[in-house]
Amino acid sequence: MKHTYHIHGMTCNGCRSHVEETLSKVKGFTKASVNLEKAEAILEMASHIPIEIFQETLKNDGGSYSIHNHGDHHPSTEKKEEKPKVKGTGIFYCPMHCEGEKTYNQAGDCPVCGMDLVEERTIASASVQFTCQMHPEVIIDEPGSCPICGMDLVAVEADASEEDKTFKKLLKKFWIAVAFTLPIFLIAMSEMISNNPLYQLLEQTYWNWVQFALSIPVVFYATWMFFERAWVSLKTMNLNMFTLIGIGSGIAWVFSVFAMFFPSVFPDAFKTPHGNVYVYFEAATVILTLVLLGQLLEAKAHSQTSGAIKELLKLVPSIATLVEDGEDKIIAIDKIQQGNLLRVKPGEKIPVDGVIVEGRSHIDESMITGEPIPVDKEINDKVSSGTINGTKSFIMKAEKVGSETLLSQIIHMVNMASRSKAPIQKLADRISKYFVPIVIIVSVITFITWAVFGPAPAYVFAFVNAIAVLIIACPCALGLATPMSVMVGVGRGAQSGVLIKNAEALEKMNKVDTLIIDKTGTITEGKPSVESVISISDLDNTTLIQYIASLNQYSEHPLAEAVVNYGRAKQVSLIKVDDFEAIAGKGVVGTVGNNKVAVGNVKLLEQLSISIPEDLSIKVKNEQEQGKTVSYIAVDNDAVGYVTIFDAIKSTSKNAIKELQNNGVDVIMLTGDNKNTAKAVAEQLNLKHYKAECLPEDKLNEIKRLQEQGKVVAMAGDGINDAPALAQSDVGIAMGTGTDVAIESASITLVKGDLQGIVKAKKLSHKVVKNIKQNLFFAFIYNVLGVPVAAGVLYPVFGLLLSPMIAALAMSFSSVSVIGNALRLRKIKI
Repeated sequence: MKHTYHIHGMTCNGCRSHVEETLSKVKGFTKASVNLEKAEAILEMASHIPIEIFQETLKNDGGSYSIHNHGDHHPSTEKKEEKPKVKGTGIFYCPMHCEGEKTYNQAGDCPVCGMDLVEERTIASASVQFTCQMHPEVIIDEPGSCPICGMDLVAVEADASEEDKTFKKLLKKFWIAVAFTLPIFLIAMSEMISNNPLYQLLEQTYWNWVQFALSIPVVFYATWMFFERAWVSLKTMNLNMFTLIGIGSGIAWVFSVFAMFFPSVFPDAFKTPHGNVYVYFEAATVILTLVLLGQLLEAKAHSQTSGAIKELLKLVPSIATLVEDGEDKIIAIDKIQQGNLLRVKPGEKIPVDGVIVEGRSHIDESMITGEPIPVDKEINDKVSSGTINGTKSFIMKAEKVGSETLLSQIIHMVNMASRSKAPIQKLADRISKYFVPIVIIVSVITFITWAVFGPAPAYVFAFVNAIAVLIIACPCALGLATPMSVMVGVGRGAQSGVLIKNAEALEKMNKVDTLIIDKTGTITEGKPSVESVISISDLDNTTLIQYIASLNQYSEHPLAEAVVNYGRAKQVSLIKVDDFEAIAGKGVVGTVGNNKVAVGNVKLLEQLSISIPEDLSIKVKNEQEQGKTVSYIAVDNDAVGYVTIFDAIKSTSKNAIKELQNNGVDVIMLTGDNKNTAKAVAEQLNLKHYKAECLPEDKLNEIKRLQEQGKVVAMAGDGINDAPALAQSDVGIAMGTGTDVAIESASITLVKGDLQGIVKAKKLSHKVVKNIKQNLFFAFIYNVLGVPVAAGVLYPVFGLLLSPMIAALAMSFSSVSVIGNALRLRKIKI
């Protein structure tokens, strides 16, 4: 059952994706397909779901979107005023994935951990506007000439991302904090100088008032956001890093203010030899300033973790050349429509996915596939958006535009994978849940222990060490350990043509010990060609070719396409076919003219109860032993000949299989082809294990059998028949040259459709998992050692105590060190 509704409030592809995901969460509902241009949603469901449920879902999501029946009256449509265009995607997420894949529609703080939300990068956020260099007030959505002076308009630099804005805002606040904190720090440290010259100007009491005055801009402006986040965390009981910072620095500052106004309340244990109560304005402001420095460095590092997506977005050109009525016209890329003819000039980026209809050139696809060698393209060859044309010009027909292009899908997949959680993160999540309460308890115990057993002034030692415990603990380092590595690793994979659907697949790939591979399109080029058609009956070859080409024109299989192309090359006319049927893993049957024709393997002929003459069987076997695929041809229940198809083995297959085997991966070939062909291919590739004549269910059952033995199985395939096996495997790997169904069923997609990509995926997985473990070790060991040291466990033996200011510095750099370690993945070789 399908219903079409109007969607109001979408302004970009980010909105479209968000609405699609939100509607997909409705219970009892099958599929949502949202169209931005038409502002409508096609919703598929098993049984009718009232529109009110969808309306409530969108309302509860907090967005500005609404859903209505076509033609319904609603107030928002009465206004004819055009909404200003939204820059960026309008989709934000927490870098620590506190709430899984949940996203928000505006910038702000994560309601769980308090960290700044990060904006998702998509093709929509890369769209540009155009202006005149002579008249900058002119801002137009399309290229053209200035309406004032006639000069060509130029692209406007994109607005700064939310990350950049956050960084600039933090930088401004940091310098303000430093400007006021530095004098406070110098005043406090001057107490260590004998005959303090400052005390000759004013008494210590007055200098305390100076520190108090200087601390106000730091606490109530530059770092006030930390206290806001701390308050929210306490109110919602989502205790986090800011809870500890807010409590620790807040207590130090409030204590100091109270000590100034009511010094007589405090016992002598809190006072200096001169009778003044110790104040901690320098500790509070230095702590807050150092935490602000950490946030600043994190913001800078965060922008680098999404560097791979930024580089991919740079591949999107802002304009394209439309060929219309024989004339060239410059248009904005978002104005391109399916079926448009586009001229691509030398050195230009290809604007959308399509096919060459005139001319030829060589294309640099390294930014998509990771392979540096340009690929020759000619008429009927497909080209992808973001790749770069060589030295020749050609005309292409647009087939996929906007969010449908390969580049857009890659960016979307990287975004989704970056927001997913790896299983290894569960341990950190469990610990983080109890971490902050435990630290607060340890801080209280520290205060009591020092107050009871510490040396004079005991309460001062107790107070300072309790604050140090609160400040040094860093739950953020634990929270960031996994997502930062996943984000950078997924981006690095995308740059090498390895697309990861989710973090779980990335982690599992490291554990894979068995790889199942198909033959056609996986080991071989997937571009089979007919070598010969042999008849052993009275039917001549031309008639036989006409029969099999006509029959195969209705099949999507690569072998069928090869037969049809062969027929066209032989200039035979294709005739109508009735009762066509494709039998999975066996072949095709149908009525061509008045003849029942079947083309397929032995199993097909057995199913049809057609006997195979001995001489035909011998000829076919000889062809198969040379690694060729042979399909029998039967007409009116008689085996009358065969067609020989050759599909070359990819040049990279042998080395890739050898490298996987050397890394402890057992490679098994499961193919629907016959035993002789399978054996010949296996011998060429030094494959010890293979099975021939496999139906789709055979591949599925073999994977289940291996999994029952405790094997971690990856499956690589490229056809519809492979979809069940891809879904069953621990890690499904789709070759990018394959069908959409196979890619949807897979966890990893190889853009180039090459076994070498599996080697890259295995290496990437190993290095990312290793990086995650390093990060988790750094985070765990830092907190395990840092908290006891801050509590003063080294004091009885070594006389060492940790200043809260040093604790703040260490805490700030713990998260930065985790992000820095994750960033090393950008440079790894896979």
